[in-house]
Amino acid sequence: MTAKTKTKPDAQKKKQPRVIIFTTPTCSYCNMAKQYFRRNKIRFKDVDVSRDQAAARDLVRRSGQMGVPVIDINGKIIVGFDKPKINSLLGIAGS
Repeated sequence: MTAKTKTKPDAQKKKQPRVIIFTTPTCSYCNMAKQYFRRNKIRFKDVDVSRDQAAARDLVRRSGQMGVPVIDINGKIIVGFDKPKINSLLGIAGS
């Protein structure tokens, strides 16, 4: 009698990092970053700091500044749409 091992289908999938992007509706780099995430099938939470004062304070607390976009990937902060840093943190081969 041989032992069978159960493998979960999700066990082979790498868990996606938590991604939060702080944006404003008129920011072109914010929109480019969101399009980039969608194109690479990266789920993200979009936080509009122009409509949410608490989120704006959180943005300053995390990044030390008010400019957008600010991207939080598993607690690592990226200021601006910095593709090489995003790719590195998400494990994306240069897209």
